[in-house]
Amino acid sequence: MTIEFAPFFSWPILAALGVFALILAGLSFWRGIRGATLRTLALAALLLALANPTLLQEDRDQLSTVVPIIVDRSQSQDTAQRKQQTDEALASLQDRFSRYPRIETRIVEVDDDGESDTPSTRLFTALRSAISDVPPARIGGAVFLTDGQIHDLPGINQDLGFNAPVHGLITGKPDEFDRRVEVVRAPRFGIVGEEQELTLRVFDDGRTGGGPAQVTVRMNGQQTATLRATPGQETPFSFTVPRGGNNVMEFSVAELPGEVTIANNRAVHVIDGIRQNLRVLLVSGEPHAGERAWRNLLKSDASVDLVHFTILRPPEKQDGTPINELSLIAFPTRELFVEKIKDFDLIIFDRYKHRGVLPILYYDYIAQYVNNGGALLIAAGPEHAGEDSIASTPLEQVLPAAPTGEVHSAAFYPHLSPEGEKHPVTRGLDGSNANPPAWGRWFRTIDVDTPQGQTVMEGDGDRPLLVLNRQGEGRVAMLLSDQGWLWARGFEGGGPHVSLYRRIAHWLMKEPELEEEALTARAVGRTLEATRQTIGDDPGPATIKYPSGRTETMPMTSAGPGQYRLERRMEETGLFEVTNGEFSTLVHVGTVDAPEFKAMISTEATLKPYADKTRGLVTRVASGDGISLPDILPVRGEVRVNDPDRMVIRLTDETVLRGINTLPLFAGFAGLSALLFAVAAMWWREGR
Repeated sequence: MTIEFAPFFSWPILAALGVFALILAGLSFWRGIRGATLRTLALAALLLALANPTLLQEDRDQLSTVVPIIVDRSQSQDTAQRKQQTDEALASLQDRFSRYPRIETRIVEVDDDGESDTPSTRLFTALRSAISDVPPARIGGAVFLTDGQIHDLPGINQDLGFNAPVHGLITGKPDEFDRRVEVVRAPRFGIVGEEQELTLRVFDDGRTGGGPAQVTVRMNGQQTATLRATPGQETPFSFTVPRGGNNVMEFSVAELPGEVTIANNRAVHVIDGIRQNLRVLLVSGEPHAGERAWRNLLKSDASVDLVHFTILRPPEKQDGTPINELSLIAFPTRELFVEKIKDFDLIIFDRYKHRGVLPILYYDYIAQYVNNGGALLIAAGPEHAGEDSIASTPLEQVLPAAPTGEVHSAAFYPHLSPEGEKHPVTRGLDGSNANPPAWGRWFRTIDVDTPQGQTVMEGDGDRPLLVLNRQGEGRVAMLLSDQGWLWARGFEGGGPHVSLYRRIAHWLMKEPELEEEALTARAVGRTLEATRQTIGDDPGPATIKYPSGRTETMPMTSAGPGQYRLERRMEETGLFEVTNGEFSTLVHVGTVDAPEFKAMISTEATLKPYADKTRGLVTRVASGDGISLPDILPVRGEVRVNDPDRMVIRLTDETVLRGINTLPLFAGFAGLSALLFAVAAMWWREGR
């Protein structure tokens, strides 16, 4: 309650009247006039009435004390034990705080919001956001329900925005341990066939003296090595990049019985294989109009080292020209097909026939080259159907089709077979969707028996035109026409000869993106995209194994002939395994070195300094098979000591104004009566 004044005159006038009243009162007492005291009281009452005093009474309500409860729902908490402890502890906290009507709790559950590619536990950021609209004086304390793995810890001397205790309730057990593996240093690119080196490290968090760890190394799904790594020490590993394009390396460390999680027991590294100076041997038979089509294509590729020989003078040609007058280069058959045949990535026979240039034994060497992983392309012409066809040599054992001896001559549009519409070598060729295809005609094909492998292009009467086949560890392609040069010359608008020839060559050299049966996956931010490539029927749904260990089956939808895809934005981050039938692949969603996976064991050490500074409490909630929480101790005023067994909450003194009641002291009959009484008393005294 307070008294305020609302004078009828300004304060200077009232001050002048007050001075005049003091002078009169002083003269009255000095002259000894009767009734001087009553006269003074009457003047004071008159001045007080002119000042108009008012009694004010404020109606206030006590404000509640705000206590934010920050609940950690990050992936490090995503274990059955910690989930249960967190849920039970939160329910118990809500029940205990509900017994104090003046305490208002604000529960903030913090998980990965799915926007960041680098998952981390940011509890203090959530705390600042939760109390941004609350005056610091109303904050009674902050409670963190977490495993202690917090990645946005402020400086110990940094202002938290309030002066109240910080309490930590830690999930998990004090004797936890966890094994994990990380790739410390590794190249992003590597030359195919050359040795590379990376460094990995195994960590045994919360445990010492565990002995060596066994690390299994897989390259593109195939196990390549087993390492023995000493936890805490860097382990080098040398490997050879097996192919061009993406190569996925997986490192998995053996699980320890009782460890917190196995989500970080695997690590992946993707290295892009680069082919350095692809070596291609092109052997042409007699000169023909299409000879330059292959030569120009291969010479235009800066990454290809082309060795090209054209057989212009076969041994049976006898015209009497002296040897010393011949300007032709001798065909180095032994050097190419015996000594250095393994150095070539691809061998092309372009309208070549057996004319005695190559000994019969050398064809067997070429067949062995294919079976051991080499690539062979036969661009056939009429000679392939003759008596001197290379199909009559030991090379026939690796060829997917044998010629019938007939050459079919008729105008036709090359078109894709049902398999070719799905095969990545021919799928989506420009002009292939029209009927007839939007490209020029060819006029000759070489008839063959029913071929092995896949017939991806057909000619007149659906005769095989382009046959692809896997032979041993290598690959063979047969183009059963010598008319591709018509497309290169632009005949009837030409055709996609560059795309077709390049895809054939890259398929033969085992480029991953041209595999007809493959499962690939990639991460675009937090979105997982998986693609299943097949020349068969619908491969069915895919199974995704999450970093947390749970699995989910998702349908794959058709994205075109021979392609099926799934796309899903992931809440979790880490290493995912996608499986479809016999195919599986790994993909890492989010940043590989995200803080959320670097440490998974629970700890009290992170919050302890903040609790000590603010006189709070840090304790574990696990107790036997259940949980145990400390009691709540509300106090008034500043917290000066910490309680080792209870969570101290500072109650606020803040109030909110609901209304004001006013009472004028000299208003109405009460004020008039007081004035009349004073004047009457003064008159009565002076009149005696």
